Amino acid sequence: MENKDKNLYRLDELTDYKVASNYSDVRGWKIVDADNRTIGKIDNLWVNKDMQRVVYLDVKVDKELIDDSRHEVHDTIVNDNGREFMYKEGDSHLIIPIGSVNINKDTKIVMANSITYDTFRRTGRYNIQHNFDRNYERSVLKSYYADEESRSGSKSDDDAFYNRREFDGR
Repeated sequence: MENKDKNLYRLDELTDYKVASNYSDVRGWKIVDADNRTIGKIDNLWVNKDMQRVVYLDVKVDKELIDDSRHEVHDTIVNDNGREFMYKEGDSHLIIPIGSVNINKDTKIVMANSITYDTFRRTGRYNIQHNFDRNYERSVLKSYYADEESRSGSKSDDDAFYNRREFDGR
């Protein structure tokens, strides 16, 4: 994203923002799939600044999941020209829509009930040194929810794009 169009920020970039008192700050917590397999740790929260809410969990992917994916070519992220995506060194983060998880305050574990380990393994990752764009967001949603009809909205209409249950933080 270019700065002029940037609307998603890591929470730690926003010094005047914090997690609301009635929500858990899940940074540092483990995230698991429905079979209790470790996906990684929550590294940060992605905030839609205009909407003033968290829309994604930023996950530092567990080394085992990365090793399972090493040397594989994935078609999870497909460009308009049809090229496939191959992981590069440093591509160790992925995003998960906030509405796709359940948060257990007692155990301090985040569970992605409907997303399997293999889906996480095949989902495109990104390098935290670079911001991702709407195309990456769309490809991640398609990876997690392949059976659902795409409801992408326009590139500039954040309200339409984030107005779906996957972003409902409950």
